[in-house]
Amino acid sequence: MADLIVTNAVVVTVDPQRRVLHDAAIAIEGERIVDIGPTGEVAARHPAREVIDGTDMVVLPGLVDVHAHAGHGFIKTLASGDSARWFEACRIAYTVASTPEFWHAEAQLAALERTRFGVTTGVSLLGGGDSIMRTDDPAYGDAHCEGVLEVGTRSVVAVGTTRPPHPLTYARWNGEERHDYPVDFETQLATALDLLARWHGTHGRRINIALLTPTLRPEEGDAAADAHRDEATRQARRVSQEARAHGVVFTQDGHRRGSVAYANELGILGPEALLSHSTGLTEEEIAICAATGTRIAHNPSAIASVFDRCPATELMEAGVCVALGSDATAPDRSGDMFRHMQQLMHYHRRHHRDPSWVPPGKALEMCTIEGAKALGMEDDIGSIEIGKKADLTLVDMRRPHLYPANMHVSHVINFANGNDVDTVICNGRILMRGRKVLTVDEDRVLDEAQRQTELMLERGGLTALTKLPETFWNSLRMGGGRA
Repeated sequence: MADLIVTNAVVVTVDPQRRVLHDAAIAIEGERIVDIGPTGEVAARHPAREVIDGTDMVVLPGLVDVHAHAGHGFIKTLASGDSARWFEACRIAYTVASTPEFWHAEAQLAALERTRFGVTTGVSLLGGGDSIMRTDDPAYGDAHCEGVLEVGTRSVVAVGTTRPPHPLTYARWNGEERHDYPVDFETQLATALDLLARWHGTHGRRINIALLTPTLRPEEGDAAADAHRDEATRQARRVSQEARAHGVVFTQDGHRRGSVAYANELGILGPEALLSHSTGLTEEEIAICAATGTRIAHNPSAIASVFDRCPATELMEAGVCVALGSDATAPDRSGDMFRHMQQLMHYHRRHHRDPSWVPPGKALEMCTIEGAKALGMEDDIGSIEIGKKADLTLVDMRRPHLYPANMHVSHVINFANGNDVDTVICNGRILMRGRKVLTVDEDRVLDEAQRQTELMLERGGLTALTKLPETFWNSLRMGGGRA
């Protein structure tokens, strides 16, 4: 007997044949899919303890977001467009103004957002930028993982080291008392490896750990960074070697022209490497990614993609695995992967001045099966196939912007948004049904998020950044302009 069956739905499998099945059913036993096919046949073969009627629904594989940041849910639009002040707020919040309770509450808020948007798997860097990691103590990563587990989504938590020179100042809080202490590279690496040993692949492979180092460039143009180049390269190689030894993803945030070629010189590229943003790449760097099997996390809605273009179409033509990321949730973007699919299509069509680029099906592939491949998880997730994990997103198509009831796949990719998601299943467990989250009390999560944010703002002296700047109204530019 099946534990759960979804019936009467349009099923977009994203399997190798890219089948779209009408009036179809999916039978689930435990964590995995055991049958797919016409509703009458599957229902006859699999009496089920619970049935979800998928009439007027399109079932997609659970969406995959390959690049986002833990902590950002509480930072969001602080400083309103002033990027320098926003990054400084991240630094303060994540190193000296946050507690384990902060990271637990933010993880729950982010996982709740992902659930409501049908994102069953997401990467979360435990911090911001490429060098503000909360890896001075495992307690912060533990709090994040525990928060995600309760909500029920699948998370790849990227933890690692920061840019030299070290030590850096971190702080822990005992009530209102702040205690500062120095943290060096070895402490950060030990923290990351501790989290990896205890969390990676646990709970039905719902919690996974990736290792991270800052992105390096041949010439930083910064005297302090250049002075520590040898140490920075030693550290990057060390973390990369640990990722290979443990068979986990090695990720770096913020690659751009020149940094991919330099990473190749350092020997840290390969199938385990996932490089975010990757804007302004040269033809040589595109070829390097193809030759090394390096994967790319493309974030078309991110500020980095405004400053320069990620050549995602050229990378894919060269055979590179390119997956879609949100870079959420700040300073102007959510974790809604429907929004990012639509942004993806427009971003490259505008560049090529040709609306035929990036068909809707390719956009969906990039946040399902290609996302799974980028994370080395394609055997378990990314498509609706017998034997794979039961990660499913059911979209309610009975809505004016999704009608008429034809061309379902085109409609759901071109016109849907995250709030059209009706039901979400991850690892065979129903997380949301009828737009009601079943695993946590939403009001409790929201109230705790508000409380922990206010405490962080007070600890970090950041409350003033919640005020609207003078340039918010009646101006053509916000804040300090380009950072």
